[in-house]
Amino acid sequence: MRKISNVFYITIGLIILAVGYGVIAAESFEAVTNSIKSFVSSSFGWYYMLLLSFLLVLSLFFIFSPFGKVRLGQDEDRASFSTITWIAMLFSAGMGIGLVFYGAAEPLSHYAINPATAEPNTDAAFKEAMRQTFFHWGLHVWAMYGIVGLALAYFQFRKGEPGLISATLKPIFGKKMEGPWGVLVDVLAVFATAFGVATSLGFGAVQINAGLNYLFGFSIGFTSQLIIIAVVTVLFVMSAWSGLSKGIKYLSNTNLILALALLGFVLILGPTLLIFNVFTDSIGGYLANLVSMSFRTAPLNDAHREWLEGWTIFYWAWWISWAPFVSMFIARVSKGRTIREFMVVVMLAPTVLSAIWFSAFGTTAINMQRKGIADLAKTDTELTIFEMFHAMPLSFIISIVAVLLIASFFITSADSATFVLGMQSTYGSLTPPNSVKIIWGVIQSTIAIILLSVNGLTALQNTIIIAALPFSFIILLMIVSLIKALQSELPKSERPRRRKAKDTI
Repeated sequence: MRKISNVFYITIGLIILAVGYGVIAAESFEAVTNSIKSFVSSSFGWYYMLLLSFLLVLSLFFIFSPFGKVRLGQDEDRASFSTITWIAMLFSAGMGIGLVFYGAAEPLSHYAINPATAEPNTDAAFKEAMRQTFFHWGLHVWAMYGIVGLALAYFQFRKGEPGLISATLKPIFGKKMEGPWGVLVDVLAVFATAFGVATSLGFGAVQINAGLNYLFGFSIGFTSQLIIIAVVTVLFVMSAWSGLSKGIKYLSNTNLILALALLGFVLILGPTLLIFNVFTDSIGGYLANLVSMSFRTAPLNDAHREWLEGWTIFYWAWWISWAPFVSMFIARVSKGRTIREFMVVVMLAPTVLSAIWFSAFGTTAINMQRKGIADLAKTDTELTIFEMFHAMPLSFIISIVAVLLIASFFITSADSATFVLGMQSTYGSLTPPNSVKIIWGVIQSTIAIILLSVNGLTALQNTIIIAALPFSFIILLMIVSLIKALQSELPKSERPRRRKAKDTI
C-alpha cells in the first residue's frame, strides 16, 4: 500500500461527498446537477462541436504526417497483443454495454419517437436515424479517444513517464505537474472514471435484470439489481486479480465472440437483405453529411436545437467524460504500435464494427415497427432489444446470448476501470497492486448500488457530463504538449525553425 498516492485519498473524499449528497438530498442533487448540465449544454454546445471536429482533423494529420512512423515505445519494441485481441480490447472498453443497450433503441428513437429533423415514421426519418446513430458512435468519438490515448502512450512508453494524465503536460508546465496542479488534473480524471463506470454498472444491472425478467420471470427491482451487481463484482475482481494479460485479454476475446454470435443471429434471422442495403446506404449518407453534421448547432430552430442538446451534444460531453478511462486503457494495451497504425485502427475498427452493429439491430427494430410486427417504440429502453428478439425465431437462445454478452461487457468494463483507477492512484504504475484494484472495484459497485437505491443514476450521469467541460481543456493542453514533444522525433532538417529577428538600421 506504500505506492498509493494522494490522488486516491482526495478522490475518495470527493466521491463520499457527492454520493452522500445524492443519498441525503436525492431530489436536490438531481435538480442542481440537471440545471448545471443544461447550462453547459446550451452554452458550450458549439464548443463541443468544434472540439470533436478539430480532433478528427488532427487525427488525420497524425496518420499522414511524418509523425506516423514514430513508435509508441522504443524503436525495438513490438506489440504485446495480437491485432484481433487488441481490437477486441478497444471494442470492449470503449463501447461495451452501450452497444447492446442502445443497439436497437437509439435508431428506433430517431425514427419513430423523436427524429432530428424529419417527420416520424417516414423513409426520411429511417435514413436520418441510421446516419445520426453512425455519427454519435463513429469517427468523432474514436478520434478523441485516439488523440488522448496517443498522448498517454507516447509519454508513457516513448518518454518513460508514469501513466498519468498529468505526466503528459510536462512539456508545457514542467515540474509543476509533479505537485498540487498535477494532483488536481489526476483527481479530475479518476473522479470522472469512477463515476462514469459506476453509472454504466447501474445501467448494466438494470438491463441484465430486464433480460432475466424476460427470460425467467425474475422480479425487476432494487433487490434483483443488488444481487446482479454483487455477483458481477466478485467476477470482475477475480479477473482484475489475474492481471491484464489473462483476465481482461480473455474476457475481451469472449466479448468479441459473443458479439459476433449475436450479430450473426440478427443478420440471418432479421431482414438480411434490407440490413446490408441500409448499411451501405447509411455509410454513404454518413460520409456525405459528415461535415454538415459535425458543425450543426441549429441556432435558429429551437426544436432542432433541443434535439441536438439532448442527443449529439450530450453524447460529445459523455464521451469526453469517459476519455480518461477509455484512452488510458487503450494506451496501456497499445505499446509497440506506430502512431499511424495506432490511429488508423483505433479510429476505423470500432467505427466500422459499430456501424455494422447498429445497421443490423436498428434496421431490424425499425422494420418491425414499420410492418406492425411489434410496437417497440412504446417499450422501455432496457427492454427494447428483448422485445425485438421476442418477435424473431429462436428468441430464447438469442436472448440468452444477449444477457451473457451484457454480463461479459459489464465485467470487462469494470475490470478495465479497476486497472486504470489502480494506475492513476499509484503514481502511474503499470502493475498496480491487487489490493488497490479490489478497493476500486468495491467502490465502483458501492456507488452504483447506493445510487440505484435512491434512483440517483440520472444525477450521477449529469455530474459526469459537467466534469467533461474542464477535462476538455486538459485535452487541448495535452495536444499542445504532444506536438511540442514530437518535434524532437523529426530530423533536424524538418523541424520548424524560429526566425531570428533581423538587425534594424
